[in-house]
Amino acid sequence: MLKVSIKWQKEVFPDVEIDTSQPPYLFKCQLYDLTGVPPERQKIMVKGGLLKDDADWSTLGVKQGQKLMMMGTADEIVKAPEKGPVFMEDLPEEEQAVAVGHSAGLFNLGNTCYMNSTIQCLHSVPELKSALLQYPQSGRRNDLDHPSHLLTVATRDLFNELDKTAKSVAPMQFWMLLRKKYPQFGQLHNGVFMQQDAEECWSQLLYTLSQSLGSPGANENSDTVKELFGVELVSRIHCQESGEESSESETIYSLKCHISQDVNHLHEGLKHGLKSELEKASPSLGRSAIYLKESRINGLPRYLTIQFVRFFWKRESNQKAKILRKVDYPLELDVYDFCSDDLRKKLEAPRQLLRDEEGKKLGLKAAEKSSASKDNDVKMSDAVGSSNVAGESSSQDNAPVEEKQLTGIYDLVAVLTHKGRSADSGHYVAWVKQESGKWIEFDDDNPIPQREEDITKLSGGGDWHMAYICMYKARAIPM
Repeated sequence: MLKVSIKWQKEVFPDVEIDTSQPPYLFKCQLYDLTGVPPERQKIMVKGGLLKDDADWSTLGVKQGQKLMMMGTADEIVKAPEKGPVFMEDLPEEEQAVAVGHSAGLFNLGNTCYMNSTIQCLHSVPELKSALLQYPQSGRRNDLDHPSHLLTVATRDLFNELDKTAKSVAPMQFWMLLRKKYPQFGQLHNGVFMQQDAEECWSQLLYTLSQSLGSPGANENSDTVKELFGVELVSRIHCQESGEESSESETIYSLKCHISQDVNHLHEGLKHGLKSELEKASPSLGRSAIYLKESRINGLPRYLTIQFVRFFWKRESNQKAKILRKVDYPLELDVYDFCSDDLRKKLEAPRQLLRDEEGKKLGLKAAEKSSASKDNDVKMSDAVGSSNVAGESSSQDNAPVEEKQLTGIYDLVAVLTHKGRSADSGHYVAWVKQESGKWIEFDDDNPIPQREEDITKLSGGGDWHMAYICMYKARAIPM
């Protein structure tokens, strides 16, 4: 081991060790640590010329204590950052939630995956969160029961908590008040809370919110839940035996996809779901008779909820059995075929504008516009502001809002799946599309990123997770 001194510019570095058993490149690396001059820029004068990276020390005649001259410019000295690195766990909780890119998971409190998955799906609706934020902590309306008021407050607080932290949340208060309002969710078996049906939880929670977020005595458009989720149906009820015929209208909060051997796609299941037979008293016959009920959609919601009717009561086993049949569903759903004639007429103009905009994106010439719309510069938007397609505009404040109309076309934004053979067992999971466009699988307290192409594979046909509830967001266009 030799020791030499190195002169570089105005500096001298004494007692620099040379390991002669290693190539000179290692020595240059030592000098890089001392001077900041990279090895490829170093020019070191030795006997016979410049020191090469692979030279043999024994032929260079370098002696103990010898002074060697080095030339070369150093790399620019990197300044220490004014602010050191900040790890995500050191960020405030609200900033952690933003950095993660999705809301927090929910701890399973004992067979509460049905509840967790329902919450995650409904939490993804920003208009529902906005309505809940305006709900008062106190000052319950006289017509609203106390348990409904408390459950609404708990829903609001839980939604806020999910948005403010990246850490998983234990929904204890919500669960306690859900059981207080709906005792069936508190059923015990051998001292353990039983698994429940996620669709029942979804329906009961929406019913409660429809009662608490609606304004008593006001017109129907003040009902937030109806605006967001309500599907208006008009039905023709006909008895073939007696020739009697009547019509009725109603508002429901989900369409049913009935599953049979003939159903392979959501579109087919919805068609079956809008037809049903019912037995009731016939005034003309003086006895019970079979009536055929055929329904059409007469008003569209901002968010269309579809339930796959996978469970039925099996008397032999005395439980809800499951239909495992594969039923495909799309990322984009068009419900035009299921609409009434009146609604179809109202959809024609928005749908034509939508086709024109999509044509422009593809570089195609738009269809001829009517004289009334030639001066309008229509911009495509996926925001929605109309609860139904009657041309009514919904505004939550006094600021002017550009009127938008629905097109009958919806985009998938959430899927609630079930894995197992019975509604009262197995496991529920929520798959939710974020504002960024990315999909997250919320498996209780474990959020997992997923690819969009894998979402439509949850269509059934085996023991894997299969869609039980799908939620679609309306595609609207300014008029």
